[in-house]
This record gives sequence, structure tokens and C-alpha cells, in this order.
Amino acid sequence: MSDSKLTVEKRSETGSLRMKRLRQTGKIPAVLYGHGEGTVMLTASEKEINKMIDIGSHIVALAGEVTGTALVKEVQWDALGSNVLHLDLARVDADEKVEVTLQVELHGEAPGLKNGGVVSLIQHDITILCPVSGVPDSIVCEVGELELDGVVSAGDLKLPSGAELVGSPDETIANCQEQSDDVAQETDGDAAQPEVIGEDKKEGGGE
Repeated sequence: MSDSKLTVEKRSETGSLRMKRLRQTGKIPAVLYGHGEGTVMLTASEKEINKMIDIGSHIVALAGEVTGTALVKEVQWDALGSNVLHLDLARVDADEKVEVTLQVELHGEAPGLKNGGVVSLIQHDITILCPVSGVPDSIVCEVGELELDGVVSAGDLKLPSGAELVGSPDETIANCQEQSDDVAQETDGDAAQPEVIGEDKKEGGGE
């Protein structure tokens, strides 16, 4: 779990125009709620929020006018997905479990690559129930033993201590398949495709 800190201030102003002016000063509006306590309206530094997002933190330590530990429940973006508009935070205790959705990262070299296979990351994120003190930045999908025509299921993933999988353990996370002509044509198209490892680059491909 990455160490992230958000220095927050309380706010009383609301309204889209006031919030737009607030963002122009480098501050982002946020709300904090949960644990039977009232909702508190806050502001936080855009710089600190962007740093928190860059390192993939899901749990943050609040400092400033409000202190404690919070779970990042939702980040609201602008239409282009480039600027944060609002942040939702939920109070948590260090000894409780929270449900978080984490990015899956491939690790290792699959033996199936040597037999003409292509490793595809089918499921890019996974949801787990995990102690607050042990929430990782991502979940590693180890493919070091993945043979041709093999799969890595959700139940095969190594989770943090005390964590539980939310969803079916049979869900395919990654596989290693021989690339067919149909798949190659789809990969060349504009549609979004699973992340693949081991695919040969076509000759004549420009920069």
C-alpha cells in the first residue's frame, strides 16, 4: 500500500460556478462521509490528488482541518478524462475490511510464448475485500507457468493476507493462445483489444 496524504480544508461554498473558481486556484472539491458521522465538505490540493492517483493509492491519510484514514470511493473526471472535478472519500478504520477494485498487472514470461502463443490480459481489474492496512496498489497476475492453451483464473491470483476475492474464482484473468488469423485482423482494427504479450510486429510498421 502506497503512503498517500491529503491535506484538506473544510468548505462551506457549493454550486458549480463557485466550484469552477475553486478549481482555478488549484483546489479540488471533495466530500467525506461514513461511519455514522455527518458528511463534511472539503477541498484538497489538485497536486496531491494527482500524485495519489499516479501511484494508485486507494487509502489516504487525511491531514489538516480533518484527520483520519479514508477510502477513495470515487474520482469524478471532466469530459476528456484529464482533470479531476470532484473526490468522494469514505471514513475507514485500520482494522476493518473494505471492498476495492484494483488493476491487474502481468508478471513473468509465459513458457507458452516459445510455442507460438500470445498472452492476453482478459480482465484488467479485480475486486477484493481486504483489510485497510493491507490494500495493495495492484494485483499481480503471475504468468511464469502459463503454457500454450492455458489460463490464469481469478482463484489463481495471490491476494494480500486476509483478503478475499469478490466474484467467481473461475473468471479468466489471462490466457495464452495461438493467434489465429481472425484475432490478428481484429487486433489490427480500431476496436479496443485485450493487452497482449508475445505478438510479432508486422513488417513495414512505421512509427
